[in-house]
Parts: sequence; structure tokens; C-alpha cells
Amino acid sequence: MHIPIQGFADRADAAEQLVDCLQAYRGRNPLVLAIPRGAVPMGRIIAERLGGELDVVLVRKLGAPGNPEYAIGAIDEAGNTTMNPEVDVSDLDAASFAAEQRRQMEVMRKRRSSYMPNRPAISAQGRIVLVVDDGIATGSTMIAALKAVRLQNPETLICVSPVAPPESLNAVAPFADAVVCLLTVADFRAVSQFYRNFAAVDDTEVAAILQQSARAAQAGDPARKL
Repeated sequence: MHIPIQGFADRADAAEQLVDCLQAYRGRNPLVLAIPRGAVPMGRIIAERLGGELDVVLVRKLGAPGNPEYAIGAIDEAGNTTMNPEVDVSDLDAASFAAEQRRQMEVMRKRRSSYMPNRPAISAQGRIVLVVDDGIATGSTMIAALKAVRLQNPETLICVSPVAPPESLNAVAPFADAVVCLLTVADFRAVSQFYRNFAAVDDTEVAAILQQSARAAQAGDPARKL
């Protein structure tokens, strides 16, 4: 498959190309867990094309105390924290760091409630699980997601992303049974640089996608098998 160095037209383009690399899981009812928010539209396409189910895995980046834009790690819904390797936890202000953890867990609690208010998270136990993000930068968010899902004892756990730097893929690989990545780029500055259209995805869109996907699954929508 030829992928131009500039990357992808948009998330839908990236998702369709990923589907081509995921045909081994088609018809095996994989559970596609997208990392909100940007990966959710991609997850819908992947789940539909493979005949699987869609849900989200909620993890949040942890900002450095005093510099919230600088991600020092990630946290999952259960409070499990994954730190970037270059961060020395002993250098952090403990109270500020604990407050940041609480803030991000509250964001996840609210998101889970708003995305699917009448349905619990789909269990990954015994399932083929594809954890999808629209790009991997440092790897901390994906690692946190994979670790959270692994605790549910899936049959197979696959990391799926259109683009990542090689060092981040190396960091992620031990936490997954397989890694599918279309574009590996050493000169990596931001995920957005690899998309010609990288429009923001908001919580309303995420909720609509998840609820529509749940209704289609309940109805046995044949479009999911395309």
C-alpha cells in the first residue's frame, strides 16, 4: 500500500486504509475501542467494516504542574497512571500532581456518563480488541489504554494507529499482542501534521457516533458487515 509522505486526507481516509490491514479480524466480532475524541469517527468505520462492536477506552493525558500543555503521562478510568520515561516523579510537586490526576479522572467520569448514559462499557474479556487512536506521539496515552484493557483479559490485544514515530512504537509494542501502524516517521512533531484535514471532534459527535453504533448493533445492521 502506497501512503504519501504528507499522510492522510482526513481521519476517514486513515481509517479506510487501516481496515485494509485488519482484514484478519473481519467477521470475528472484534471490539474496537477508540481513544476519544479524534479516534472515535475512525473507530466507527473500522468496526463497521470488520463487523465488530464500537466503544471507547477512556484515558487522559496528565499535564505537568504549572505547565498543563506539557504531557508527563496518562491516566485511565481506574486511576492507573503511566508516566513518560523521561519524567522523574520525584521532581513533581506531589499535591499538584495528585490534583491533576483527580481532575482528569473527573473528566473521564463525566464523559463516560454523557457518551453512553444508559449502557455500561463493553467488556473486553475474551475478545479480540483493537485499541485505536488517530496518531501516537509519545505513546503514554496508548500505553495507558492498552494497560487498562489488558486488565480485562482480552483474547488478543492490538494497537492500531495511522502514524507514529519509531521510538513510540517501540515503547508501545510490549503492551500489545500486535501493532498495526501505516506510517512510521522519525521527524514527528504533532499528529496533525500528517492530516490535510484534522478537524476537531467534540463530545456531542462522539456521543452521537457511539449511540448510533449501539443501535445498529442491536438491530443487526447489515451495513456493519460491508
